Amino acid sequence: RSVPVPRSTILFMASPEKKQDYPFVDIFDEDEAEKSFLLSKPTCLIILGKPGTGKKTLARKIAQLWKCTLIEALEVIEENITAGTEYGLKMQELLFRGQSIPEELITKMILKKIESPEVTHFGYVLSGFPSLSEEYMTISEQMEKIRNLKLKPNFLINLKCPDYDLCQRLSGQRQHPVAGQIYQRNQWDPEIIDKRKKKKDQHKGEDEEEEEEEEHEEEDEAATDAIMLSDILPHLVQRPEDFLENAEARVNLYKDILLHPLEDMMAEQDSQYLIELDGNKHPNELFASVIARLQSMGLRNGALITRLQNPEEELSEGMETDELFRTLSSLKKIAPRYRWCRSRWGRACPVALKEGNIAMGLPDLAVSFLGKMYLFSSQEALRAFMLNPRPYLLPPMPLPPCKILVFGPPLSGKTTLCNWIANKYKGKVLDMDKLIQPCVEEARKKIIEKARIDAIDVAITNVKNKLEVEKMLKEQAAIDAQESSSYKETDEYEESETTKPEEERSVEDQSRETRSDTSKEKTDNSSEQEGESSADTKDTTEDTSTSRTDGEGTTEELNEDTSINTSESEVTADHPEVQALVEEAVKIAAQSPITLPAEVYAEVLEEAITELTKKNKDRFPGAPEKGGWVLDNYPTTSEHWLVLSEKGLLPDTVVCLKNIEKNGIFLLRRLYLTNKDEINSKILERLTDEALKKQKEEEETRRELQEVLKLKEENQQPVEPAEDKYEKSGDKPPLETEVIPQVQSDLTKGVVEAKPEPG
Repeated sequence: RSVPVPRSTILFMASPEKKQDYPFVDIFDEDEAEKSFLLSKPTCLIILGKPGTGKKTLARKIAQLWKCTLIEALEVIEENITAGTEYGLKMQELLFRGQSIPEELITKMILKKIESPEVTHFGYVLSGFPSLSEEYMTISEQMEKIRNLKLKPNFLINLKCPDYDLCQRLSGQRQHPVAGQIYQRNQWDPEIIDKRKKKKDQHKGEDEEEEEEEEHEEEDEAATDAIMLSDILPHLVQRPEDFLENAEARVNLYKDILLHPLEDMMAEQDSQYLIELDGNKHPNELFASVIARLQSMGLRNGALITRLQNPEEELSEGMETDELFRTLSSLKKIAPRYRWCRSRWGRACPVALKEGNIAMGLPDLAVSFLGKMYLFSSQEALRAFMLNPRPYLLPPMPLPPCKILVFGPPLSGKTTLCNWIANKYKGKVLDMDKLIQPCVEEARKKIIEKARIDAIDVAITNVKNKLEVEKMLKEQAAIDAQESSSYKETDEYEESETTKPEEERSVEDQSRETRSDTSKEKTDNSSEQEGESSADTKDTTEDTSTSRTDGEGTTEELNEDTSINTSESEVTADHPEVQALVEEAVKIAAQSPITLPAEVYAEVLEEAITELTKKNKDRFPGAPEKGGWVLDNYPTTSEHWLVLSEKGLLPDTVVCLKNIEKNGIFLLRRLYLTNKDEINSKILERLTDEALKKQKEEEETRRELQEVLKLKEENQQPVEPAEDKYEKSGDKPPLETEVIPQVQSDLTKGVVEAKPEPG
């Protein structure tokens, strides 16, 4: 018998069961959870209420449990004075003078504290702002400041209290003049203390079964009350602002100028983020109500940072990484079987990496945060991380700062690799050849200018020497010509003398003597008038007088000498020969290689990196302050590397491209393909030269062989006497060579000697 089956059951049976793809994979992503927390806004609260409602007490309790930063006027003043900040020193000076701290200074410190790094991470609990004082800012300006805060408050906590109860509470406050602590009436009034004791005694009689903890609490309270009545109570004083009339005036002032703006701000706030409490309740009850409300909203308190220090055992810096983290993971455990995990930073310092430097952390500066371990390279880095760890851990960190140097042989692809790396890390390629080019051009200009200046002096000297040599040669030629003409005249004169009668000779001798005496007198007079004259001028005068005496046409020679002297004295930088020499020297200097010192390369690189650092943060969100450069074509000598080390510009990564396979055949082939036409032309030219050289050598070898064969044939023929040879040919023998008399001219004496012919 068939049993009907419901349709839903049939469908269920027909559909296959869906299997989970990864049944053992945890769906919780730890990295995503950490990123979500780091990007979340910290809890920020503002406590509002009338003066004396317990705002400061509640704020201190919340900050202590929720790990927020308490921001209150007195706390900020004490913190700045203790830290010795600029504001703290100024306030300390005012207090030493007996003056009060101005409202402007307090407001600036509060606003600065709200924008501090620790508040950005832990959040804040603000109390006492806005204030009743309008000395520095009006109420509306204070409210506007709160609305425009970078970290706007998540919750507004309003403490309500009737005016009568509040005035009674304020008038019952007492302060210890030394400690500065304020005590409420129920803490110092003996009548209230006695009533409290009687109530406890009655409660003890009704319920005899009390726990030990309550007994200890009662004992502590009894001891505190005894100390209060015996030691503290006699010293308590009442402040002027706690007098009843002054308290009423403060409450009325609050209602007049501050209550309505606060009500408007609370009306703008979302009701679920507005907490209103009864100010007459005990502070512990108010605190418990606030914490319960915060926890119900699913908010997390600030994550603590724990120092991992073992006072009993000092960790060595030379310890291996695995052993170091194994030791640190067991320090200050939050649970017996819970160990700290290793972070993605490893042993690198997160703060240094965010700044663009790779530095290894020290074991003594280890902390735990969000269940992971971090090591830091210095106390400053640890302090910055303790204030606000978020910017150092947010993505894209950990990211290398991208300080890379690539070098290798030509055509090894280093420029292409630099561009790829820069594109990957959104950096910039620093081509050293382009960066150093202005310095090279400037150095070349200096070298050319120096070569030009030096060449001008050398060229002028060379041209003057050349002209001097030409002058000496011309003078020597003129002297030789003059001597030859004088010899010729002497010969003619001697011939004429032999033919003249004796009377004419005597007359001519007398006239010649008279002429010579006259020339001597003129020479003496000119020497007395001129005094100190140069030897060249005397020689010129003597030559001139001699030429005049002799009556020969040597005026042209003197004009040539004068022109040579003039040109020699006028040799300047504009002289054509000087300009030619200078241009040649400049051309050689322009073609000479320029070698700059390593310091110049380092300075140029430092300027380029400094300029790049200014725009470094614009590369991508969260980019490191430093880095972002890939260096190409930088000299890799030890001198350049030492200068980079001194300036702190060493790259973090050095990439060396080598071609070690098959003896570098890859780069050789690439070099050939790049310069194929040029290499082919050179190879063809070399082969042609070798063929021509080989052909020439073969021709020379053939010629030498022919000469050897010819000599052999000549040696085989009989040798005939010379006389028979001339008789057969009918030629005459050559005449004997005549010896030409050698004439030597003595330039100093002007004597001509003829050597007799030999034989």
